[in-house]
Amino acid sequence: MRRASLATGLLLLAVAWIIVLPFGGRESFTIHMIVHMSVVAGAAPLLAVGLSGSRHDLTVRWPWFTPVIASLVELLAVWGWHLPAARVMAEASWIVTALEQATFLAAGLLLWLSCLGGAQEGREARQLAGTFGLLFTSMHMTLLGALLSLSPRPLYGIENVTCFGVTLGAAVDQQAGGVVMLLVGAVVYLLGGVLLLSSVLGPREHSGGRL
Repeated sequence: MRRASLATGLLLLAVAWIIVLPFGGRESFTIHMIVHMSVVAGAAPLLAVGLSGSRHDLTVRWPWFTPVIASLVELLAVWGWHLPAARVMAEASWIVTALEQATFLAAGLLLWLSCLGGAQEGREARQLAGTFGLLFTSMHMTLLGALLSLSPRPLYGIENVTCFGVTLGAAVDQQAGGVVMLLVGAVVYLLGGVLLLSSVLGPREHSGGRL
């Protein structure tokens, strides 16, 4: 299970970074958001499942790095890289793009690891905190996706772009990217929070049997 999850996460990263980003239309905000969601809401949780509890799980050695702190780091990473000036730099340079994508992966992986991994001692309390961390992340992604979708003007340029070979106006491209964030990011983090909460509140094994 862990190996399959790890392999699937790495495969998803390869598809997003090697195929979709360079060939789908790097200047398209929709392509950017598809790659972004593939990294933080697709690959990151899969990699976290594969790495949780292993020697590569940094949260085992960082007990202070709680899900709440991780969710704030994720917020700064996501909102920071979606400032118009940051988007301009990322679109103009592959080096900045690589830094952007590395930031997304690191922030997303640490958030999911802080919720799913960590030391065995205090795991239940950590998972409960993880519920709030994931729900908070879902909320701020919902807000950002809504702002991008409903903005009366394009924030990232006015030129037409190509998305998977289809020409889109700047406003439509931005709105489509915002919808991707709403449909994928917000939903995945909300679902993750609900499932984590259900695992905490579910029945526990005891020496005398299952309650």
